[in-house]
Amino acid sequence: MFKTRELKAFDAYMRLGGVKLAAEQLDTSQPMVSRLLSSLEEKTGFELFQRKRNRLAPTAEAFRFHQTVVRHLAGLRNLEQEANAIASGQVGHLVIAAQPVFCDTFLLDALAQFRKTHPEATVQIADVGMEEMLRMISEQRCDLAFGITLNAEAFGGDALSLAHCEAQCILPKGHSLGEVEEIPLPRLRREMFIDLAQGSPLRRRIDHMMDTIQVHRTIAAELRTIHGIVRLVERGEGVAIVDPVARQLLDLEKVSIHRLIPAITWDIAQFIPHERPLSTVGQAFAAAVAHEIDNLKRDGVVS
Repeated sequence: MFKTRELKAFDAYMRLGGVKLAAEQLDTSQPMVSRLLSSLEEKTGFELFQRKRNRLAPTAEAFRFHQTVVRHLAGLRNLEQEANAIASGQVGHLVIAAQPVFCDTFLLDALAQFRKTHPEATVQIADVGMEEMLRMISEQRCDLAFGITLNAEAFGGDALSLAHCEAQCILPKGHSLGEVEEIPLPRLRREMFIDLAQGSPLRRRIDHMMDTIQVHRTIAAELRTIHGIVRLVERGEGVAIVDPVARQLLDLEKVSIHRLIPAITWDIAQFIPHERPLSTVGQAFAAAVAHEIDNLKRDGVVS
C-alpha cells in the first residue's frame, strides 16, 4: 500500500529534479526524501530510478507512473478541500419543506442571508401544504420543515416552537370597519371572505372558530397562496384572515390590519425528521431562519 508521504516525495522529486529541492519543498531532510523514494520503488515492483554516481535518474516507467501519481494527489487535495468545506458548513444540499406563506415571506430573507455565507451550498425549498409536509417528514424526504402546527411528532418529526402567532384581519382601505383596531369575529358575519383553500391549518382553525360562535361566512374566493389573497383584498374583493407574517406582502396604502376578538393563535414550528440529525450546513440554515424570526419579533409581527 502506497503512503501519501511517499507519493508526495516522488512527485516533488519528479517536478523539481533533485532530492535537495524536494526536501526543501516538503520541509524535511534529504535522507528522509531518499528513504521515501526507496520505499516507494520497492512497493511498485519496478525500477523508478537509475543510480549513477550517487545521482538518481528517473526511468521511463517513472515518468509514466508520475502521471498517475499527479492525478491521485490532485484527487486527495480535492478530497481534503471537500472535507474542510463540509466541516465548516460551506457545501451541501438541503431540502426544506414549508407551507406557502413562509415560502413567500421570511424564508426568502433567510435564504438570501444564508447564500451570502454559504455560496457553494444548494437549497431546495418545497412549497407544500401541511399534509404533504408531514409526509415528507415521515418519509425523511426533507432536512428541515416549517409549519404552523406542533403535531408533527406523530409523523416522525422533532418539533421546535420558533414564535407565537396571532391571526390578523386585513381589510381594503375605506372599509366600514377600517377605523376599528380590534374586530369581534361576529362583526364579520356579512363580509365576503377571500380565504385559503380547504386543508390549510389556518383555514381549519378559522372554520372551527366561526362554527363555535355560529357565524356563517360567505366565501367569495379560495386561493392556495397568500399572495393571491392579499392582491384580491387590495382590489376590494373582500376581507381575509391571514397569518401575521403576511404583513411583509401587504401594501399598507391599500389595506388595513386589525386584531381579532377572540384571538386565533398558533406557533410557527421547525421540524426535523427523527433519526436524521442536521448537518453543519443545515444548522447554518436553521440559524438564518432563527435570525429572521428574531427580526419579526423585534418588529412586533410575532411574539
